[in-house]
Amino acid sequence: MSIVGKQIFTTLESNGTLTVEVAETTFPEPKGAQVLVRMEAAPINPSDLALLFSAADLQNAHYSPGKIVANMPEPFLSGSKGRHGQRMPVGNEGAGTVVAAGDNPAAQALIGQRVACVPGNAFSQYSIAEAGMCLPLGDISSEDGASAFVNPMTALGFVETAKMEGHKAILHFAAASNLGQMLNRICLEDGIALVNVVRKQEQVELLKGLGAKHVVNTSDDDFMAQLRSAIDETGAYIGFDPIGGGTSVDTAFKAMEQVAVGKMKEFSRYGSDQAKKMYIYGRLDVDKTILTPSYGFGFTLSGWLLFPFLQKAGMETTARMRKRVLDNLTTTFASHYKQRVTLEQMLEKGSAIDYRAMRTGEKYLVTP
Repeated sequence: MSIVGKQIFTTLESNGTLTVEVAETTFPEPKGAQVLVRMEAAPINPSDLALLFSAADLQNAHYSPGKIVANMPEPFLSGSKGRHGQRMPVGNEGAGTVVAAGDNPAAQALIGQRVACVPGNAFSQYSIAEAGMCLPLGDISSEDGASAFVNPMTALGFVETAKMEGHKAILHFAAASNLGQMLNRICLEDGIALVNVVRKQEQVELLKGLGAKHVVNTSDDDFMAQLRSAIDETGAYIGFDPIGGGTSVDTAFKAMEQVAVGKMKEFSRYGSDQAKKMYIYGRLDVDKTILTPSYGFGFTLSGWLLFPFLQKAGMETTARMRKRVLDNLTTTFASHYKQRVTLEQMLEKGSAIDYRAMRTGEKYLVTP
């Protein structure tokens, strides 16, 4: 039988009006390998915010209980043409208890179990999820298991990507983030050198306190010298950047090239032959990505997304990664939250503006 519950939806109209609201919806009876999860905790990740609000003007929006109506500026309105008029659920991942299941044996076996899942509509009292994508949590709480997928699997994915491409060191921007701290712990465990790039002294101290060896601060006057020294010592010619806009990628390529050129025995007008690669995996800055002609032609800039990576990596690698996450969910892959909010509190002005700022160490957890 179907069940009724509350869920958050986001709708962008062609005239630029964005409506985000809590609404009642009917959840169908799960079929086949599906399960119905009573959601108990769901993190607000940057990837959720891209759909939830994008670049909408939240400061001047109209707020009412369980509802936000805001304006979406250009060019983000035109760039989102594919979603105009569509009422879309939000929330990539979360955790809760399976209360019903389809007739598939694997789904039936999960009834009554607490699981982490990636239903794509986790900001909700209930969610339909695929049994094969559910991670049984055992004695681990829903709060501890809520962030068991996106950040842990992404951080592990960076290390797997580096290994697949023959690298033994990684460069990472916005490195004091929840994900960045996980990546630091993984690299320490796996013997992978990591160059952490941050923008504040307190973030340097945070990562140093967690055992990080190479932490460089973009606010320091000698930042580029620090960055070159760290790249020279580690050989970090592959990097991951969640900022996207601005000059972070350009800065990384410049430093990598300057180190590589310093090792050349003969001058070349084409620059070094050292392969340099950066992956953009987020858009904390939605402005254009700036590249300059200052590092030859031996560079590659690409995008990195979790699900395409997992498809490429294959079932064996994915299963190994998932097991590692589950075995270390309260240690290596632990997440910490600044605030816990209900669905309605999530759409209050103070909360929405606060978590949309995506500041380091200020992650929100939704408790539907």
